Amino acid sequence: MPTVTLIDHPLIQHKLTLMRQKDTSTAKFRSLLGEISMLLAYEVTRDMPLEKVEIETPMAIMQAPMLSGKKVVLISIMRAGQGILDGMLQLMPSARVGHIGLYRDPRTHIAVEYYFKVPGDVSERDMLVVDPMLATGNSAVAAVYRLKETQPHSIKFVCLLAAPEGIEHFHSEHPDVPIFTAAIDDKLDEHGYILPGLGDAGDRMFGTK
Repeated sequence: MPTVTLIDHPLIQHKLTLMRQKDTSTAKFRSLLGEISMLLAYEVTRDMPLEKVEIETPMAIMQAPMLSGKKVVLISIMRAGQGILDGMLQLMPSARVGHIGLYRDPRTHIAVEYYFKVPGDVSERDMLVVDPMLATGNSAVAAVYRLKETQPHSIKFVCLLAAPEGIEHFHSEHPDVPIFTAAIDDKLDEHGYILPGLGDAGDRMFGTK
């Protein structure tokens, strides 16, 4: 069954409101995105497996929990995904990192790939695919199809905002990939942007138009 997890932690919702405001500066927008990304990572990794290992504290030897298995792989959908990637890396600095470059054709809204680089041997690794916006879903759908070719152990898609149309499209193509998001907004406008949204995440993050 397709799953969508709405991460409604009060700190995330507060920071997201600040990001939505049109007068929020580029520097503040970028900072808030990094902070929210750490909080998203905390929730998305809640089911990571643990194993007991023997350690020695200053007082005694004990069996203590540590993460088991291969390290997670973070996949950034360029360029806006970089903001979430940077935040998550603060929480998981040893994670492997991959990038997939896609741009949306302005006429058709179809995703066109221009860059792809991911770590080798991901068959035993869990992938977290990150992009601030799930709007039409075209970029996310194309990215996950491409990533499935590498045969990772599992894939989760993590975003800041999602539109109902994007969720429906994504899960019509990838019902096996869960979505984690901080908000599900009302709809898309005629240009494929999320309403009420927060504008173009990449432009607001990097100060471009």
